[in-house]
Amino acid sequence: MREINVSEITEAVYELCLKANFDLRKDILKALRSGLSKEKNVRAKNIIKSIIDNAKLARKKRIAICQDTGVAVVHLDIGQDVLLVGGELDKAINEGVGEAYRKGYLRKSVVSDAIERKNTGTNTPAVIYTNIVDGDKVKISVSPKGFGSENKSAIKMFRPTDPVEMIKEFVIGTVKKAGPDACPPFVLGIGLGGTFEKCAYLAKKALLRPIDRRNPKKHIAKLERELLREINSLGIGPMGLGGNTTALGVNIMEAPTHIAGLPVAVNMSCHATRSAEKTI
Repeated sequence: MREINVSEITEAVYELCLKANFDLRKDILKALRSGLSKEKNVRAKNIIKSIIDNAKLARKKRIAICQDTGVAVVHLDIGQDVLLVGGELDKAINEGVGEAYRKGYLRKSVVSDAIERKNTGTNTPAVIYTNIVDGDKVKISVSPKGFGSENKSAIKMFRPTDPVEMIKEFVIGTVKKAGPDACPPFVLGIGLGGTFEKCAYLAKKALLRPIDRRNPKKHIAKLERELLREINSLGIGPMGLGGNTTALGVNIMEAPTHIAGLPVAVNMSCHATRSAEKTI
């Protein structure tokens, strides 16, 4: 059994909140540069260039990539041979988030009540997911999720007899409805299977996977490629002003489900799809 003091979790979360908000992921930058080279629309090319320049400035000056620094979504893979000591895990995570958002001058966007709308002033509590895995390490992934794109996400309970084409129509329709409001070019996280809440979780977690890495299942990887191609044929383009770079990536995660159901969730994410991870 390996002991890990939760103070190490606090420090890691602090570092990851800043890194995710200041340093755009390499796979996203790579896709943006690829889009810039392939884009035929002059206005779209200029927008993509501005997005890339913005990311460079954010990294150099240590300022937020986007003014919406999001809700901090924290995923933890905790080894079953780990004993966490020194305090409460959730409290340790929220301390790290609060400190990062204060010291990093990141916008605090969390309200304590969905109806009364009073800002907590700390960007906490974070949304925390824990998963018990083999081993004696803790992997921490932090994803600041902005709500311009989050608000355009969708979920649908399909019938098990519905064809894949109907799922594709739902995903593409979700992108069409999002239009310019979710700050394209997009990254889509898609959850298939599970239950109502499980497929939404899978869609969220799918956004953590590098967008140049396909699902290991061939038929799912094929669906990812088809969706990306068809979404980019919509003509929405960067910031909704036209072009053939509407999406940078489509990542699908799937799970077993009930014989009577086929849940599908689409978690929309903008060009500033941010995450960072560390293993302790």
